[in-house]
Amino acid sequence: MAGILFIISAPSGSGKSTLVNQLRSLVSGLEFSVSWTTRGPRGSEQDSREYHFTTREHFEQMIRNGEFLEYADVFGNYYGTALRTLREAFAAGRDLLLDIDVQGASQVRAKMPDAVSIFLMPPSPEVLATRLRNRSRAEGSLQEEDIERRLAKARQEIENYREYGYILVNDVLDRAVEEMAAIVAAERIRRNGDAGGNGADRERVLRIADSCRQANSEARVRPVLRAFGVPDPGPNR
Repeated sequence: MAGILFIISAPSGSGKSTLVNQLRSLVSGLEFSVSWTTRGPRGSEQDSREYHFTTREHFEQMIRNGEFLEYADVFGNYYGTALRTLREAFAAGRDLLLDIDVQGASQVRAKMPDAVSIFLMPPSPEVLATRLRNRSRAEGSLQEEDIERRLAKARQEIENYREYGYILVNDVLDRAVEEMAAIVAAERIRRNGDAGGNGADRERVLRIADSCRQANSEARVRPVLRAFGVPDPGPNR
């Protein structure tokens, strides 16, 4: 049985990596796609664990060879998802989680409209700036101009939230992890009839997942939009 493709996108510094790592420890049968990138490793990152690190020349050769499901240039570095990862996961009947940016997610949705897309929002620019500064200090390279650039980029990315089926706000990590796990479980139930527990568990995960659907997330999203200065588009049409 072919697996389900899950896409998660978020502005840099939103806590996405932490959320994904916790999700993978809780949810079985979920492969994580390790992206390729031309940027250098940060902090304790290791090749083939966080990313496949490569040169710009090699990455561009992979583009010419048609090896990517999606790729994008972000802040002067390439990031991409190899098609091979998707094919191997689906051949094994496993679900696959892609951690990709807004550009890449748009490419994947165009090719695979059945993909489940999730957008993770930081609660405010102040919280995001603090997370970015803490990460930069840990890496030993705090630069305020880089923080400001990433905050501006975050605003642009948040403007695209309506392209996603599910919306999470990472104000409380444990709740965001619970919601993400519920989305995975709910999609498995709907597509494969995989109840994964008793009837009460089934109803619980379906209820949590439904609360995260874009159409049901407006009350949580509006304060974030206001905080980042993003115009509220009003009710869905």
